[in-house]
Amino acid sequence: MSKTMEKIKCLIIGSGPAGYTAAIYAARANMNPVLYQGMQPGGQLTTTNEVENFPGYVDGITGPEMMIQLQEQARRFGADIRDGWATKVDFSGAIHKVWINDSIELYCETVIISTGASAKYLGLPSEQHYLTIGGGVSACAVCDGFFYRNQEVVIVGAGDSACEEAHYLSKLCKKVTMLVRSEKFRASKIMEERVRRTGNIEILMNHDTVEVLGDSQVVYGIKALNKTTGEVIEIPATGFFVAIGHKPNTDIFKEYVTLDETGYIVNTSGTSNTNVAGVFVAGDAADQVYRQAITAAGTGCMAALDAERYLAARD
Repeated sequence: MSKTMEKIKCLIIGSGPAGYTAAIYAARANMNPVLYQGMQPGGQLTTTNEVENFPGYVDGITGPEMMIQLQEQARRFGADIRDGWATKVDFSGAIHKVWINDSIELYCETVIISTGASAKYLGLPSEQHYLTIGGGVSACAVCDGFFYRNQEVVIVGAGDSACEEAHYLSKLCKKVTMLVRSEKFRASKIMEERVRRTGNIEILMNHDTVEVLGDSQVVYGIKALNKTTGEVIEIPATGFFVAIGHKPNTDIFKEYVTLDETGYIVNTSGTSNTNVAGVFVAGDAADQVYRQAITAAGTGCMAALDAERYLAARD
């Protein structure tokens, strides 16, 4: 049972480049947006040490610093940015109901979903340690591969995304070791053949990652188990990339919003519209292809503009 109720013209669920950009555009359009930052304020970029591929930052910027700047820019135009996360929704009526922390009930004319997607990790304590401190673990080769130029790296995964990221890394790195946890790839034949044909990619089938090795600050190798022979090997590497998939943070919307088979929100092509009038999506909650800060920001802009047009058409 909610303790309070509030009416909102434009609610943005989730932060990160998509949510904050939507807030900037919605605030400038006098939509009085309210943004709840979610479980991870700032989104996935808060775990990224350096961002060098977002236009305008000549010398690069840290992920957390970039998110603070986006947040303050949204606040400058009047966006109401709050702590908390959505725990329940009801999109069955013309007014969209959203519950925050199971205690605040919001009645919203429009809702922009920018809850993102969470990278899946192996869950090893050593992996989580170096991920947290930014010492050599990543789930995005396109984001972080540049930092490992002419070095040796390891990537774990067996699908199309893993193959694509391994091939991308092969253009930057001296050597890429690919750990496939089973006896066969899950990737399409063409993607598998591409990595097999690449000279500086070594593929180790039926290998599990045992430990990420380092000096407590940076990674210097990976310990892996050959499940066929039982042999444990150490692979020299300064970077460890995890490409075992992402999980979109969309579970609370599935009763009302159309999702694809993997949980990503389905939007109308060329727009941010979902199947529910007045509910829009931005960022990685609907993007399983690009997953970049710049593309997320672009869809945040789209969602705010679509929401503005929706409200104008109702008036």
